[in-house]
Parts: sequence; structure tokens; C-alpha cells
Amino acid sequence: MSENTSREVRLKTRPVGLPKESDFELAEVTVGAPGEDEVLIRNLYMSVDPYMRGRMIDRKSYATPFEVGAVMHGGAVGEVVESRADGFQVGDHVLSMNGWRERFLSSGDTLRKVDGNLAPLSAYLGVLGMPGLTAYIGLEDIGKPEPGQTVFVSGAAGAVGSAACQLAMAKGCRVVGSAGSEEKVDWLQNEAGVDVALNYKTVGNLQTALLEACPDGIDIYFDNVGGDHLEAALTGMNDFGRIIGCGSISTYNATAPEPGPRNLFHMIGKRLLWKGFIVSDHVDRFPAFAQHMGRLIAQGKLVWRETVHEGIENAPQAFMGLFSGGNVGKMIVRLAPDA
Repeated sequence: MSENTSREVRLKTRPVGLPKESDFELAEVTVGAPGEDEVLIRNLYMSVDPYMRGRMIDRKSYATPFEVGAVMHGGAVGEVVESRADGFQVGDHVLSMNGWRERFLSSGDTLRKVDGNLAPLSAYLGVLGMPGLTAYIGLEDIGKPEPGQTVFVSGAAGAVGSAACQLAMAKGCRVVGSAGSEEKVDWLQNEAGVDVALNYKTVGNLQTALLEACPDGIDIYFDNVGGDHLEAALTGMNDFGRIIGCGSISTYNATAPEPGPRNLFHMIGKRLLWKGFIVSDHVDRFPAFAQHMGRLIAQGKLVWRETVHEGIENAPQAFMGLFSGGNVGKMIVRLAPDA
């Protein structure tokens, strides 16, 4: 492949249920030299995220659905290889939403420069990127944690969940997290430092296990999973508790609507706040978020893990792995061998 060509992943068909390899196609395209006020970017890393599953469905939502036959979009960190735009020099590293491709041209309006000296570049797709900002906004705006409170995080070993756990701990909270393997439980307890980690696949009755792990009740629930986790949390919530509606990955591949929690009546008796949010509504908060995370890194209060797939041809496999628990921390794809 020459330097003026690029490979990209397109949505071939809309998935029914769990996505499969045949729902995607790999294509090669020509990418020209940058014109006036343009830059040419070589992507180094790209992100795959659970929210992308919703964009594969042709329905009205907060984000425009992916088009069949068109290249996918998502977070990516790249390097400027040619520039004819003010403010960008060859060698600059930038964050964009132009993932699922190896190279692209940009006017620079939607690019954000990132500093590889603060953390590895791939971290800007995870703890220092959209997932980290999601955890930050959810806790700061909805959860409002206070020292000594108990925070329960589902999907705690994922990119958003692991950031939420550590941000809550930095606020002086007691943190309980759930995950789906012993490897994830071990990482949460021994590296991320949560107080209790539950393997929801082996604890038996999740509600009973959660109540035992939270003897003083749950003040804040950061919900990444929905389903049985939401139902268990509702039973354990304290009066005036807050539920952060971030995601519901347990339902993303359902082919029919899932029944709601059977104990939703707790919302009334316990006077709970349950609020959803979309991180793209809060991009203006990125500078404050970046400063906050930078301080935690400097203080040694923030760790992260990544699960890395090699090559754009393996991006669909990485994406599908999100729904089988195939990642510890952020799932990313390395697009450049020298990254």
C-alpha cells in the first residue's frame, strides 16, 4: 500500500443481535495531498466503544446512525504528516473522531492537540479522552460524591467504569465495582484499588452479594450495564441516592425490548434521582477535566489498562469483543506498527 492510499472499515449491513464479521467490510481508498488550510493525518490508534452499537441501528437517536456502505466514525489519535494549515506542524499529535481509517484529510477545525509527554498517546482514547470525560461528568454533575459515601459502579473494569471508580475514590468514597472475570476483579482490587470487586458471573445472587458488599447502602450508582445490575442497585440504594444513567450494555444487542426493573417503585419511596446524560453535550468541560486528570496522574491516583488489537483489519473483532467481556480497561486498535 502506497503513502497516498488508506484502508478504512465500512458498515456493510446493519447487525441483528450481536454484530458479526460479515457486518463490516475493509476497503482501500486514495487520500490526496492536503490542500490549502488542510492537514494530512496518519492515525496511530483508534477506539471502539459500546455506544457505536446504537449508531448501527437506523433509528432516531442523539447521534446520527452510521450509513450502510459508508466508513465508520470514532475516536482516534493521529500524527500530522503534512500540513498546510496554520497551527499544525508535522509531528503534532491530534485527537479526532475520524477513526476506523488509517489516513484522512482535515481542515483542523475538529482536531484537538494532545501531549504525549503527560501520558501515552493511546490514553487519550480512554482515561484522558471521551470515556474519562464521561466518568467525570457523570460523577461531578449527577453523582456529586462526598467523602464517606458508598459508590457502586457496574462494568467497573471497562474504560468508563474504571475511571469512575478512581474518580470516586479520589473524592474519599468507598467504592464497590462489578466485573465479569477474576482477572478483572483482581485488577480492580489490587491495581485500581477499589474496596470491593464482585464477579457477577460467579457470586450467585447479585442482589444478595451487592447488599453484603454495601452494608451501609448505596449512595451513588454509576450504571454502565442496566438489567439485573440496575435492579440490584435499586434495592440497595439509600434514601435520596443518585443513579447515573450512563449506559446499558446488557441490552445493546437485544432483538426485542427488555423488561424494565421489577422494583422501580424504589424510585418513589427512596426519593431517588435517576438521570441520564450524553458526554457530547459537555465537550466544553474538556479543559477542566484534563487539568483534573493531570493532577491525579501526577499524584499517582490514576491507573489504567488497555486491551490492544493490531491493525485496522481487526477493528471489527475488537468491537465485537466489547460485548463478550474481551477487554480489561479500554479496548483500542493500534493502526500504525511504529506507534
